[in-house]
Amino acid sequence: MSASEAGAAQAGAERGQFSLLLTRRFSPFFITQALGAFNDNVYRNAVIVLIVFGSGSLDRDFLANMGAGLFALPFFLFSALAGEIADHGDKAALTRRIKIAEICIMLLGGLAVASGSVIAVMAVLFLMGTQSTFFGPIKYAIIPQHLRQAELVGGNGLVQMGTFVAIPAGLMLGGALAGAEPASNRPLLIGVTVVGLATAGYLASRFIPGAPPAAGAGRICWNPVTVIARMSRAAAAKRSVLLSILGISWFWLLGSVVLAQMPNYGKEILNASETVTTSLMATLAVGIGVGSVVCEWLSGRRVEIGLTPIGSLGLTVVAAHLAFSTMSPVTPEAGLAQFLAAGGWGPVLDLFLIGVFGGLYVVPMYSVIQQRTRQETRARVIAFNNIVSSLFMVIGAGLSILVLVALELSIPDLFLVLAAINLGVAIFVFWEVPEFVARFLIWCLMRSLYRLRFRNLDRVPERGAAVLVCNHVSYVDAL
Repeated sequence: MSASEAGAAQAGAERGQFSLLLTRRFSPFFITQALGAFNDNVYRNAVIVLIVFGSGSLDRDFLANMGAGLFALPFFLFSALAGEIADHGDKAALTRRIKIAEICIMLLGGLAVASGSVIAVMAVLFLMGTQSTFFGPIKYAIIPQHLRQAELVGGNGLVQMGTFVAIPAGLMLGGALAGAEPASNRPLLIGVTVVGLATAGYLASRFIPGAPPAAGAGRICWNPVTVIARMSRAAAAKRSVLLSILGISWFWLLGSVVLAQMPNYGKEILNASETVTTSLMATLAVGIGVGSVVCEWLSGRRVEIGLTPIGSLGLTVVAAHLAFSTMSPVTPEAGLAQFLAAGGWGPVLDLFLIGVFGGLYVVPMYSVIQQRTRQETRARVIAFNNIVSSLFMVIGAGLSILVLVALELSIPDLFLVLAAINLGVAIFVFWEVPEFVARFLIWCLMRSLYRLRFRNLDRVPERGAAVLVCNHVSYVDAL
């Protein structure tokens, strides 16, 4: 980054995270990844709604969770290779090739819907997961190459916001396409839409600035066992990075399980229509986007891991409350206004808060991984995170099938199980890395008792030595 670019970056950091959307070093990438998330969810929700509302009741839970599991499986199978390739190639050029692959996959997706074959649709979901697997390491490794450290939390927050605004938009459009009349037009509408979105993503990717590999990246290793061993060593080099990976993986297990249950939760538990069910899914995703943006404001444009305990505790409380949420009966034809009037605001608010606390929980952990790993191994560490996260999501799909199909428990029972496990995960992570809790306590003190204010932070170097001098003795000196 040149001196003029650095000055502009500093000015942007002072103005706030949304100024990044006006820069070429961030906005084309932001548009590309947001369109990818949007397209994924248009197709996934369209086919899930067609399955849930068009198949026998005995197949619904199994097929919905099987689709989620097949989409996540490639992250476990191919993330090692994806990380190797991302660390050894220009990330902008790789992104363009991945978007071309997305266009081809979406063409197959349209044909699969037209064929009416569930097997073909499941195969396309697997291919979509594969394409996302190869984009994942690039998505988070390219950000530190184009942004300063002071912009990392803001940039990550925007990426999460873009992703989780694209998700509800995709869910709603996918649901609308799946319910379009006449039914004979649905395959064509779905196919044209997803291919068009993939093409738009490719066009945006052509404007992403180059992001060459680090000088010490070395040669690509094609042995997956060796690659995973190297990844695990790089991730375990700093305990805070390894525990952040486990924390992020748990978040994706919880989020994927909750999101996968929404069609059946809306239909079977709340007796809601397709439109209301899609709105429930959108509410969860919007909440994550809001939490991701609020995270940058609360952290003061720094990597503030003290927000993670707030998110974790909130997830436990709200998930447990969702398990016991009740409302008055409604007819399946009831619109959103009637649904809310019958007490549906309770589940809606719970899902929104799960999203908000999820954003506060996960964004600082992503920033920790980016900040505390070396550039030449960063994509591989992120790929290792994707491997662990995908394994957790597959486990989550299996847990859902076990609880709902084998044990024949209800979806609210599953939410209660998730709340209990989340509490245990939080205790383990915070016990192993007390820094999370210590930073949380200091964060509370700084904003309540001391009310700290910052000026001219640009004069403090991001790296190297700095002298901190207190102008008088106070209780804050030790901190």
